[in-house]
Amino acid sequence: MTSDLISVKVVEKSSVTDDYCVMKLTALDGAPLPMFSAGAHISAKTPQGGMRNFSLANDPEKREYYLLGIKAERNGRGASASMVDTVKAGDVLEILAPENDFELVSADQYLFIAGGIGITPILSMCRQLLREGNENFKLIYCSQSPDTTVFLDDVTAPDLAPYVTLHHDKGELSALYDFWPHMEIPDKRHIYCCGPKPMMEDIKDMSGHWPESQIHFEDFNPVQVLRADDRAFEVYLSKSGRRLRIPENQSILETLRSEGYDLKSSCESGSCGTCRTTLISGNADHRDLVLTDMEKETSIMICVSRAKNGELVLDI
Repeated sequence: MTSDLISVKVVEKSSVTDDYCVMKLTALDGAPLPMFSAGAHISAKTPQGGMRNFSLANDPEKREYYLLGIKAERNGRGASASMVDTVKAGDVLEILAPENDFELVSADQYLFIAGGIGITPILSMCRQLLREGNENFKLIYCSQSPDTTVFLDDVTAPDLAPYVTLHHDKGELSALYDFWPHMEIPDKRHIYCCGPKPMMEDIKDMSGHWPESQIHFEDFNPVQVLRADDRAFEVYLSKSGRRLRIPENQSILETLRSEGYDLKSSCESGSCGTCRTTLISGNADHRDLVLTDMEKETSIMICVSRAKNGELVLDI
């Protein structure tokens, strides 16, 4: 474990479906948790062993707890699924302090667009605006049905419901919400979108004629970590003097952790830079979204990147 990790207790957990749950976390001593801003996320160490990012749904002033909405990505590597399937009320988790790549900027008006679990950070934004007395926002929240709608009670509560359009598409393409009327004519609104990748791609396409500074997206999974054609390779750890085989179905980070190495990470999806490691030599297959071309000559993100061929020599 790293010294940055904070121990918290799961005081409440409720299941929405087999794939969705809501968790409330508190400090072990009941003290206020670290400050955060609307749109922020924490990284949590999951029962599966990996670190994963989860957005905070509560008003930033409510620091006596953190409220998470979690979806089990059944086609992923098992970390989010282990949170939904395994964690229960009373368990202790280890997390990193909140960070924010999805900040709520000051604006005259807002349009929030959420799909599925993407409601989580946007709910925090709505709660902050309501507390501040700002009523200049609209929320469009899309899900398949009421039964699969995370935070349904919150978005239909009397204080928030007047600002919410709740749309259920029943999983049918013909019933998807038509966002174009909201995008056709650019204005001063700031648009925040979080949801499934197809939804966000649609919003990006529809908002292409808007000022880029007014369109904001949150995406925790921008990188395909493992690919069908991945092959095993070796890394040589220069400080340890060890040579290890990295299987085709594991990252460098996962393999090294399984060998007892205590390595810091956060997103584990190639987008934060926490696991940056010095690359001494080797032909790396860089899959991150952080390093510049020049930096790739001497650094590697071991949560996602691999070897194109041959051996990688790392400063570990």
